[in-house]
Amino acid sequence: MVAFKDLNTEEHVTESSLHIWKMSTLFASLAISACGLIATAQEPLQKVDINWDKTVIVSKSTPTLQVVTNPMLNPGSSIHDGSFAALKALGADYVRYVPWLPYPKIAVAELEAPTKDKTSWDFTHIDPVTKDFLAATEGHSTIINFSTIPAWMFKTDQPVKYPDDPNQVFWKYTQGTVLRDPNGKELGEYFGRLVSWYTKGGFIDENGKRHESGNHYTFPYWEVLNEIDFEHNTTPEDYTKRYDAIVEGIRKVSPNTKFMGLALAAPGTNPKYFEYFLNPRNHKPGIPLDYISFHFYAGPAMDETLDGWQHTFFNQAEAFLATTRYILAIRDRLSPQTKIDTDELGVILPTDGVEIRASKALPDHIPHRYWNAAGALYGYLFVALSKLGVDVIGESQLVGYPSQFPSVSMIDYNNGKPNARMWVLKLIKDNFHPGDKLVAETEQKDDDGAPSDVVVQGFITPQGKKVLLVNKANSDRTVVLNKDLQNAPTLTVDEETGDEAPRPGKAGGANLKLAPFAVTVLAVQ
Repeated sequence: MVAFKDLNTEEHVTESSLHIWKMSTLFASLAISACGLIATAQEPLQKVDINWDKTVIVSKSTPTLQVVTNPMLNPGSSIHDGSFAALKALGADYVRYVPWLPYPKIAVAELEAPTKDKTSWDFTHIDPVTKDFLAATEGHSTIINFSTIPAWMFKTDQPVKYPDDPNQVFWKYTQGTVLRDPNGKELGEYFGRLVSWYTKGGFIDENGKRHESGNHYTFPYWEVLNEIDFEHNTTPEDYTKRYDAIVEGIRKVSPNTKFMGLALAAPGTNPKYFEYFLNPRNHKPGIPLDYISFHFYAGPAMDETLDGWQHTFFNQAEAFLATTRYILAIRDRLSPQTKIDTDELGVILPTDGVEIRASKALPDHIPHRYWNAAGALYGYLFVALSKLGVDVIGESQLVGYPSQFPSVSMIDYNNGKPNARMWVLKLIKDNFHPGDKLVAETEQKDDDGAPSDVVVQGFITPQGKKVLLVNKANSDRTVVLNKDLQNAPTLTVDEETGDEAPRPGKAGGANLKLAPFAVTVLAVQ
């Protein structure tokens, strides 16, 4: 530290020495500025060096998304048509559909306990969105998860009062921890009747009355409840009993349905969920363990900006991947035939939490480039999870909006158009499929020896060789291409594409510049 007050005293500094000090400071400043210019002009380069003859793994992975019900998906909403049109155009398999707790009338088909005189079965607010979802995904597999247990099935001090308005958010519906029917028979019968409504044309209620729906859909996959580590303080033991009861109830009316369990919000918190649930000895005889599922959301601090997000998103993703490896090890030991679905992947910005607590919309302060950053995160996770052999890699979620997790949306809630997160998913879904070969690449480092900010993954597909590039940085990055890639056609999602489809182009030489958080696919000629 320079003692500036000493520079004004003759006893410490002469006029000549002061002049020399000023000149040296000037030259130092110029040197620092020059270094900055050089660093800007000569960013580290990464050589794309792919070994097409060395297969790392044959992909089992399907990229997809989840659809969570909320009022913006209701008929008449300003973005209803655009949202379902985008879902249909995507054409994905294993699309997860979740009528969820914040809107009880949209999620729960029997809101009051049955009596000898009447029941409260009502699909008025459930059917419209559900049928629109099933129409938009027709011809593709779906994972249905009516995730909310009727509140009256739990022992509570007082009955849970929910809003009369089906579109009013209510975050306190999931009260109670102990079922009033400890055997789970009541729980299993509820879900059996619900599935029968959609697959068997209707059902007979608790009082012997027939309810006709005329629906004859097929439910290939059913996920049993959601984020049970957060809801109802469900223990691994209680969840396993509830899973068995629900599976039994549904299989009576839909015997060909396969089932998915756990759907954990924080899979790294308590490994006993996996240890207990995946042990067949803890289930009734014949209960299938077809899939398990779990979630990951990056969560930056409130005061972070894009420059911080570029590190937080991917550092937290690395921790999630480490957790996934441990989960796979438990699965391999206890139930190796069970498949894996990571069916909620994304980012939740801290402002979303504020909105939840306030239960009202706040101004939209999400920067436009955020959508590219979140899209790049999904691209990175798709590559990493594919290498781990994860079967289904699901991005979250089709529609969020202010007061309902706006940062998680894949649709621009202002205009109903797909945003960069949806376009990254479509780019990946259209180019990479189960059966593709993921091949090896040399260690990914820049020319200065530092780990690269660009993820490079080569795929051998039935349509030919392709390369997926993901820029994890909030700044331009340049990769150096081999001759076989220098004239490759490209498809890119970056900030320039906005809410539009991936931009076609051509590599056009040895150096390919990637914009901040760009996701690009190259097709080898």
